[in-house]
Amino acid sequence: MPFKLKNVVPWGRSFEEYLAMFSLSKNDLEMSILGCGDGPASFNNEMNKLGKKIISVDPIYQFTKTDIKSRIDETFKTVIEQTVKNKTEFVWEKIKTVKELAEVRKKAMDLFLSDYELGKREGRYVFGRLPNLKFEAQQFDLALCSHFLFLYSKQFPYQFHIESIEELCRVAKEVRIFPILELGSEVSRHFAKVCNHLQTLGFETEVINVEYEFQKGGNQYFKIYNK
Repeated sequence: MPFKLKNVVPWGRSFEEYLAMFSLSKNDLEMSILGCGDGPASFNNEMNKLGKKIISVDPIYQFTKTDIKSRIDETFKTVIEQTVKNKTEFVWEKIKTVKELAEVRKKAMDLFLSDYELGKREGRYVFGRLPNLKFEAQQFDLALCSHFLFLYSKQFPYQFHIESIEELCRVAKEVRIFPILELGSEVSRHFAKVCNHLQTLGFETEVINVEYEFQKGGNQYFKIYNK
């Protein structure tokens, strides 16, 4: 099925949010990192400025900067309106108001857009989509997947999750997925079965608590690795 930008709601998170969501240490940042499904996040831009090794992969990177900016502009107001409508589903502590949320997200996406064309030329933004990635086996030390796997469990079936996570484990020595909740703030309907499957394949799995929580109950990431 062709991937269409009109079906996407781009929503980019900040560098500080990535650090908090995945509890990234100074040692973690020295690793070669794959950001899978980064969309218009500022993580790649700010990692690159620090001289770190980072590649982001996402289906939207097949489109131009103009296309992506237009889609952000088309959907931004709607996302904020939905956030206001569902305000009780979120924790308003570090980000205290919907207005502040809009500012944080807008800044992150503007940073992404300012870097996108250069990053594409440098091979930091790569078009690709799960469950098939065009990277070498164990090319990365660490793969991060933010707000895609598990979050959209209703839209993507169990088999898609298994194939996607196995692919991330193929290209990276360690995988972290945040959050383990699906929309509606319930633990993903696939989570327990995914854990069991990965363990039968010989992977180590852990659920790690983090200080970051915006979606209520969304303060854990899922870690998969080989001993």
